Amino acid sequence: MSIPVDRHARIVIIGGGAIGCSVAYALSRKGERDVLLLEKRRLTEGCTWHAAGLVGQLRGKRNLTRLMQASVAVFDRLAAETGNAIQWHKVGSLRLASSPDRWSEIRRSMTQAKSFGVECDALSADEAKALFPFITTDGVEGAAYIAGDGYVDPYGLTQAYARAARAGGVEIEEGVTVTDIITAGRQAVGVVTDHGTIGCDILVNCAGLWAKRVGEMAGVAIAAGVVEHQYFLTEKTLELPDNLTTLRDPDKNFYLKPDTGSFAIGGWEEGTRGCWRGLPPLEFGRELFDANYDRLALFAGLASERLPVLDKTGIQTVINGPIPVSADGEPIIGRAPELDNFYLACGFTAGIAASGGAGEALANWIVEGDPGMDLWQFDVRRFGPVQAQGRYLEERAIEAYGAYYKIHWPNEEQHSARPLRRSPLHDRLTAMGAVNGQKFGWERPNWFAAPGEDRHDAPSFEQRPNWFGAVAREVEAIRNRVALIDQTSFVKFEVTGPGALAALDRIAANKVPEAPGSAVYTQLCNGRGTIEADLTIVHAAPERFLVVTGSGFGIRDGAWIRAQLPPGVQMRDVTGQYATINICGPKAREVLQSVSDSDLSNAAHPFLAAREIEIGWARALAVRIGYVGELGYELYVPQEFAAHVYETLWAAGEPHGIANAGYRAIESCRLEKGYLYWSGDITPDTNPYEAGLGFAVDLGKPEFSGREALAALKAAGPSRRLVTFTLEGFVPLHGGEPVIADGKVVGSLSSAGFGHHLGKSIGFGYLPVAQGDRRDYLIEAFGRAHAATRGPRVLYDAKMERLKA
Repeated sequence: MSIPVDRHARIVIIGGGAIGCSVAYALSRKGERDVLLLEKRRLTEGCTWHAAGLVGQLRGKRNLTRLMQASVAVFDRLAAETGNAIQWHKVGSLRLASSPDRWSEIRRSMTQAKSFGVECDALSADEAKALFPFITTDGVEGAAYIAGDGYVDPYGLTQAYARAARAGGVEIEEGVTVTDIITAGRQAVGVVTDHGTIGCDILVNCAGLWAKRVGEMAGVAIAAGVVEHQYFLTEKTLELPDNLTTLRDPDKNFYLKPDTGSFAIGGWEEGTRGCWRGLPPLEFGRELFDANYDRLALFAGLASERLPVLDKTGIQTVINGPIPVSADGEPIIGRAPELDNFYLACGFTAGIAASGGAGEALANWIVEGDPGMDLWQFDVRRFGPVQAQGRYLEERAIEAYGAYYKIHWPNEEQHSARPLRRSPLHDRLTAMGAVNGQKFGWERPNWFAAPGEDRHDAPSFEQRPNWFGAVAREVEAIRNRVALIDQTSFVKFEVTGPGALAALDRIAANKVPEAPGSAVYTQLCNGRGTIEADLTIVHAAPERFLVVTGSGFGIRDGAWIRAQLPPGVQMRDVTGQYATINICGPKAREVLQSVSDSDLSNAAHPFLAAREIEIGWARALAVRIGYVGELGYELYVPQEFAAHVYETLWAAGEPHGIANAGYRAIESCRLEKGYLYWSGDITPDTNPYEAGLGFAVDLGKPEFSGREALAALKAAGPSRRLVTFTLEGFVPLHGGEPVIADGKVVGSLSSAGFGHHLGKSIGFGYLPVAQGDRRDYLIEAFGRAHAATRGPRVLYDAKMERLKA
C-alpha cells in the first residue's frame, strides 16, 4: 500500500528517552544509516530526566543478567567513545539483608551469580558497615556486594547515546509529536505527526510513559502501565567519600545513591497511585506531581532506622514523577504479535540500568531477526489483550511496584485483579480444597488442601513449603490410582481449511499425522534450528487440527504459527470454547471406560490416539497423552458439558480412590518422567538434539522450518547435553544453581524440584559433552554444596511401559 508521505525513513523510532536513544545508537553501530528518532518535546523529557540512575546487574535469570551486564559494558566505553560525560560511577552496590528470609533470598541470588558469571561477595554486617559507614548494623543478617554496579547520570547518558547515534548517521528530531500510525495489513507503513506524515519500513515504540497510547494508535495492545514513584534528596550537609557504594535495604524498602554532599533515597511503597490508566495525555511533558508525604513516610522512616544520620539531615527536594510499570513489573521488548514490523522497548521500571543492553538486543532483533539471546521474561508476547486492559493493568502495575522490594519467594503468585478467567470447574474445585494460582489471567488449582489444612501458600527458600505434603498425596494418587486435573487454561488453536495439513507439517519439526485420529508432540524451530515452541498437534478431523500449548505461551506460539500459514488456512483461538480435564493414573482407563460406551482398549485407543468419545451424557475429544508420565487422557469438552463430565468421572472413580491434583503435582511428576518445560529447559537458545528431543525431529520430511540447520546440528553433534541430576532426600533447589566439577562451575540447573514418588530432589541442566560419562557432581544451593548424581535421562518409566499400557 502506498500512502501520501512528506518523507520516508527505513526505521522510525518514537521516543527520545534513554531507551529510544540507546536503540538508535545500537542501530547505528550495526550500520543502519536511514534511522529517524522522533521526540515530542526534548530528549529525556518523559521520565528519564527524573530517574535516580542506579545500575544493578544481577537478575533471577541468566539472560536477563547478561542484558544488564551488556549495559555496564556500554557504560564503560560510552564516555570515551562520545566525549560526553555520563557520570558513570562504578562504585559497586551493597544489598543488606535485614531479616533471615531476606538473607536466604540474597544467598540464593549469590549462588546464581556464581553460575551467571557475576562477581558477587558475601559480607558480614561489620564488613558491610566498613563499606558504608553511615549504616547501623542492627538486625543485619548479612550483605551482598557487587563491585561492577554503580550509578550513572540519566541525562548525560541519554545525550551520549544521542551524540553517538548522530555520529553514526541517525537523525534525531525534537518537538515532533506522533499523533497516529498508519497500518496496512500486518504492516505499520507510516506515522502521522504534527510536522507531516513520515513513511517507514520499520517502526519502533520506545515511547516510555506513552508506549501504551502509541500502541493503541497501531492497534497493538501493550501491558505497560504508569504509576507515581517518589524519592528525595537530603540537604547537602554530608561529607561523603568519592567511592561510596550505592545501598539497598529491601527489608527497609529503600535504595540510596550518593550525590554531591547528600543522599538520593527512594522506595517502593504499597498503595502508590496509578496514572491515567496507562494513557497519559500527549501534552504531558517535563512535569512532576505534588509530593505525597504520607507515602514518602512509608520508606523514609525505615531508611532513618538504618541510617541514623538522616535524623539530623533535612529533606531538600522530593521528586514525585510518573514511571512505567508493566503488568508483571518487567520490561517489554520485542516485535508486536499484531504487526510484522512494529517493535517495542517499553515498560522499563529500571530503564537507565537496562538501556545499553536493551538497545543492543532490540537492534539485533530488528536487523538480524533475533535478539541474540532468549528474552522470554521480557518478551512482549508474554502478555495479551487481557493484561493490557486499563483497570486490570493499573491494579497489576500498582501491585508490581509495591512488590519490587518484597521477598520474591519461589512459586510466588500475584494477587491483584483476581479472579478473572475461570474454568467451569473453578467453584466446584475451590469448594473441594483447591488453592489456586493464576496463569495468563486463568485461575487454576496449584494444590488441594485437606479438610482442616491451611488453604494459603506458605513458601520457603530453604525448608519444605506448606504444600509439600499435599502435593505428595496428589502424586501418590497419580502414580498408584487415578486423578483428575483441570487443565482448561491450556491454549487451544483450531487450524482448518484445505492445505492445513501441509502447512502445519512445514512448521513443525515432527511429522504431523496425515490421518485424523492421532496427535503428535513436536517443537517448532527457527532458521537456526533452535526451539521457538513446544506443543501438541492433534489431527482431530479432515482439514481440522487442534494445536495445544501452555497457558502462558498462546500469544507467542499463535503468532509464530499464524505468520507461516498460507492463504486459505484459518486459525482461531478456541481456548474459551473447551474445558480440558486430564484423567491420569493406572486406573484411568478403568474409570473412563465405566462411563463410556466407546472402546478405550489399548488396541482401539493407543498412546497418541485422538477420538471423539461419549462420557455419560456428553461427548469429548479424548487425546491419549499427558504431562505426568502415566496412562491418561486429555479430554477436550465443550464448556457447557464440563461440569457433567467431571461429576461423572468423580463418581465413577470414588471406588478407586480418585483424587484431584494440581499444577505442583504435575511439576513433580514431569521432573521424574524427564519431561521438559519451554522457557526453562528449552528455549530459543537450545536445539532439540542437545535437549534429548531428537526423536521429535523428522529429517525425513523434505521441507520444514529449520530443517537445514537441524540437519547440520545433528551431523555436527551437540557440544552440550541436557542431563538429569538426583540428590538424596529434600534439597532446596529452585533452578539456576551452579553445577560444580573439580571445583569449577561446569553448568547450572535449568529447572529443579522434588520427585515425591522417587523421594529425591531432581534437577535438569546442560553439561559440556567433554564431561563424558562422569556421574558425581556438586550442586551449590544457599552456600552449601550437595552431592549430586548424574543419572539416566528419564528416571521414571524409561521404557514407557506404564504410559503405553
